[in-house]
Parts: sequence; structure tokens; C-alpha cells
Amino acid sequence: MSGSGRWGDLTARLLSGLVLAAAGLGAVWAGGYYFVTFVSVVTGLIVWELTRMVRPGDATRAVLMGALAGVAGFLAIYFPAGFALPTLLVPAIVGYVWLPQVRRIYVPFVIFILLAAFGMMSVRSEFGFVWMLWLVLVVAGTDIAGYFAGRMIGGPKFWPAISPKKTWSGTVAGWIVAAVVGGAFMAVTGAGPWLLLLSAAASFASQMGDIAESAVKRQSGVKDSSSLIPGHGGLFDRFDGMLGAAILVLVVMHLTGYPPGAV
Repeated sequence: MSGSGRWGDLTARLLSGLVLAAAGLGAVWAGGYYFVTFVSVVTGLIVWELTRMVRPGDATRAVLMGALAGVAGFLAIYFPAGFALPTLLVPAIVGYVWLPQVRRIYVPFVIFILLAAFGMMSVRSEFGFVWMLWLVLVVAGTDIAGYFAGRMIGGPKFWPAISPKKTWSGTVAGWIVAAVVGGAFMAVTGAGPWLLLLSAAASFASQMGDIAESAVKRQSGVKDSSSLIPGHGGLFDRFDGMLGAAILVLVVMHLTGYPPGAV
């Protein structure tokens, strides 16, 4: 059943996934300006995809909103703390005024995307390569485990009204793999058992990011956020989980001083 069936998209997913992973891990390794630039470009493209989904046919506004989001994300990490949040909110404010027909969907998602981007940049700049790598591996492990477990085991759907392909078997497999990643980092870094819980929580947040993006796609009547990545759809389709997990980590950072107990 080549090209069809439950594994029909596997080859394209693997090839494009490897290219995307290499680019992302290279940016994580490089850190600094390179990582900020990478995240800012991805942020801009995701907002471009979002605008195209909720306002199809309005290509000019999609490009302008994507560019504005990318610039806001880039500047915010370099601004003093008091200016970072207002800067991140600029694309949402502009969208509220410029896209009144879809503001109820657009505004919260733009805020979600920009805060997540800021969270990723903050983790890399404040806590270094190891803890950003932990976040990447938790999200990637969740996604990979969910993909294979969902197709091999199947079973009841997690939230069929919004994401008809996501199963409970894949969801739980994601939590387990995330906890395994957390255990590995416990051994390497000397972090406490809290990391197992945080890893599972980040996995769940990643899955909620996926669910949230699926809701937007269903509302917009599209299968993928775009066709930028063969076998994967768009960047929003690939980074929705990272956005959810990054929001959780951003909250944890400000509440407890992430990663708590690691040093």
C-alpha cells in the first residue's frame, strides 16, 4: 500500500523532519543571535500561516502580520523586561484593529505564539543549551511516540471533535517518552525527581498546543496550516507542540526559577 494507508506519509515526514530537526538543533547549539533569529523567522512564518488560515485570500495582510510578528519577537528578547511584554503584544493589537472579523480567534493565538517564542528564547539565553535541548527532546519525543503508538495501537480517540486522529494510546505514549527523557536528564544534570513531573507536564502542554492548532484548522476548514514542509504541512503544524510546551516553561520560569533544583 505504497503512498496510502496509515504509513503513507512516513517517508516524506522522515525526510523533511530530519532537515527541520538539523536546522533547529543547529540553531539551539549556536544560541545567541542565531537562535533568536531562527525563532523569530519561524514565529513570523507561523503568524503568516495563521493569518492565511483565518483570512484566506488576503495575502498582503498575511505577509505584513507575519513580518510584524517576527520583528516583535526578535526585539522583545533584547529589550528590558518592562518593554518586552508590550512589544510582544503589538502584533495582537494591530490584528485586533486590522482584522476585526476574526479577532476572537486571531488575537489570542498571536499572543500565544509570541509568548511561546519569547519562552524559547528565554530558556536558551538564561539556562543554556542543555535545558533547551531537554525541551526540544520532550516535545519531539511526545510527537514521535504519539505518531507511532497511535498508528500501531490505535484505540479510543483523545478528542475526536477537534483532532480526529489523536488517540489515547498516542497521548499516553507521549507522556511516557517525555518522562523517560526527563529521567535521562536527571541522570546527566543531577536534577531532582521533579523533572519527571515537569517533563510529563510539558508533554501534555505540547499536546494541548497541537489540539489548539487543530481547532483553528477545523474552524478555517483547512487540513494543514500551509504546504511549506512536505509530509508535515506548515510550520504551525510542526511547532504547535513546542509552542504549548514553551508557554508552560515560561510560566514555570517565572514562578519557580526554571529549572528548579537543577544546580
